[in-house]
Amino acid sequence: MPEDRDAATRRYPDRVSHPNAAASSVPGPGADGAAPRIRAKKSAKLQFTSTTLVLEAVVVLFATFTVYALRTVPSVWPDAVAPPTGAAIWTVGAVLMVVLVVLSRAVGTGPGYVAGSVVQLPVLATGLVVPLMFVVGVVFAAMWIVSLRLGGRIDRERAAYDAAHPETAPNVS
Repeated sequence: MPEDRDAATRRYPDRVSHPNAAASSVPGPGADGAAPRIRAKKSAKLQFTSTTLVLEAVVVLFATFTVYALRTVPSVWPDAVAPPTGAAIWTVGAVLMVVLVVLSRAVGTGPGYVAGSVVQLPVLATGLVVPLMFVVGVVFAAMWIVSLRLGGRIDRERAAYDAAHPETAPNVS
């Protein structure tokens, strides 16, 4: 019998779908007679927008590396413009990265979504220093818009489904 239990543990590592789930320590149907606990899902809009901002922060890090490496190349900077110092490059890059990461945690609120939309402009403005960042900035701005619209639509569809199926809805009584 121990061999059967080991095989079942390998097949059902979470023990939730195990045929003998009632005997397991995982709460669920039959464990104590209570209905299974249904966890609420996170907002899709929140997940999409937060992920977009964190990915944007990583791209800004790599753009900062690029500008820092190009600061010593004379042909990159016009004669009328002095190349930026390393401290200025890292300060601007670090501030933008920190703002993006902080906003990724604040997007669950109305002002957070507005601030996330506004911060797309400085990311686009990095294209003034690294021209390819115009393309990357446009891609991320498009991802931001899609995250707002598609995430909102998914959340509305989830709410409609939960209203139609209250027995499986996490927060509907």
